[in-house]
Amino acid sequence: MQVAVRRQRTVSAPVYDLVCGLEPFRDIPRSEAQSVLAEAHQRTVEKGSQIFAQGSAASRIFFLVAGRLKIVQASADGHQILAHWVLPGQFFGLAVAFGREDYPGTALAVVESSALVWPMSAWTRLASEHPNVVAAALRMTGGHLQDAFARLREAAGARVEQRVARALLRLARQSGRRTDDGIEIGFPVTRQDIADMTNATLYTVSRTLSAWQQAGILAGGRRRIEIRDLDRLERLAGEE
Repeated sequence: MQVAVRRQRTVSAPVYDLVCGLEPFRDIPRSEAQSVLAEAHQRTVEKGSQIFAQGSAASRIFFLVAGRLKIVQASADGHQILAHWVLPGQFFGLAVAFGREDYPGTALAVVESSALVWPMSAWTRLASEHPNVVAAALRMTGGHLQDAFARLREAAGARVEQRVARALLRLARQSGRRTDDGIEIGFPVTRQDIADMTNATLYTVSRTLSAWQQAGILAGGRRRIEIRDLDRLERLAGEE
């Protein structure tokens, strides 16, 4: 799959203002944000396209301005794992933070997305001149690792229904938006995505979600999920 970049340019004034309202840039002086962003380029990626591929040379670091991405990894046997989602205001592609020269996963745009891009060579300079920004980037990366470890523990000890319920609750807490009938996950999510998140088969996930829709716990279509009964879903997840 080729990267579908529609535009690449220096950061425009509207995007600059938007970024300065996102963590971590909103927490630093405007002059410091301007210095960090002066080295970045703006990139727009079409829905379904990849920003980088697993195993490719890690030559850039990224910050998501708008849209949604997913980071997926392919195991040795070809099984795909959904490692984590990337939301606006998050850095990604930080292979340098792990001492890697290649990307450990593939970044795919779930919807049309906009990102800022720096050359990987800028990392050392950013770390020296803007430690607060780099510290925030590392905290975000640490949060993704904690989420991955939590899902590994669940895969070892939780029933499939519990894992699916917990995955939906995580998505709702990260990107849920209130509707008249419940909480809608704020970006397209497929049943295959849920299967990749929970180490379950597509058949099992489809059967589980269909049963929950019939029971009135969920609603939605092929790429849309709305939680109609949060209390019941939390009980299915094993939460109080």
